[in-house]
Amino acid sequence: MKTNDFIGMLANQTPSVDRRAPARRFALALLLGLVAAMLLMAAGLGLRPDLTQVVHLPMFWLRLTLPVGIASAAMWLTLRLSRPGVRIGARWAGLAAPVVVAWAGMAVVLARASTDSRVALVLGHTWRVCPILIALLSMPAFAAMLWAVRGMAPVRPRVTGAAVGLLAGATATVAYCLHCPEMSPAFWSTWYLLGMTIPATVGALIGPRVLRW
Repeated sequence: MKTNDFIGMLANQTPSVDRRAPARRFALALLLGLVAAMLLMAAGLGLRPDLTQVVHLPMFWLRLTLPVGIASAAMWLTLRLSRPGVRIGARWAGLAAPVVVAWAGMAVVLARASTDSRVALVLGHTWRVCPILIALLSMPAFAAMLWAVRGMAPVRPRVTGAAVGLLAGATATVAYCLHCPEMSPAFWSTWYLLGMTIPATVGALIGPRVLRW
């Protein structure tokens, strides 16, 4: 058998690769992480008792916009970073947009509030536990998405790990919004972001080890 014929035979016997498999695995990990965060929140913290009333308030949906916006940008970045040879460039600015909007809302609220009440608006009643609870709720999504991204050959594991952690934190924050009683932009523009930063930092630290391939 000639060499070219042998190579052709091997190529013909090679099974086709499903290019959509990594995307499906990532989508499954994201869905499982969100469901797990919702279940943990409902079982461990509980839905806020007036949820059926507050969902009619614009502020409830404005608050939810922050983690949804960050999750959308972080998901896009994670998918890009998970594929070799894909450039990000200035697209990191997409993460800044929801943060800038949230901080603008905080600035307006604090500017209109009296000097004596500004600290209370920032701290609220749950500032001590809010970031920790968000970080804890993010753990299932964090683990699932690290598993999914590991099979997608990322070449910048530290940055990719940070993006995965931020996505997990934002996903957990969406679930946490259904429990959190705080409605002031001054509160959630501060402590929600801190809660999302915790898994992002962990991801940056463990990325080179966990995402190695």
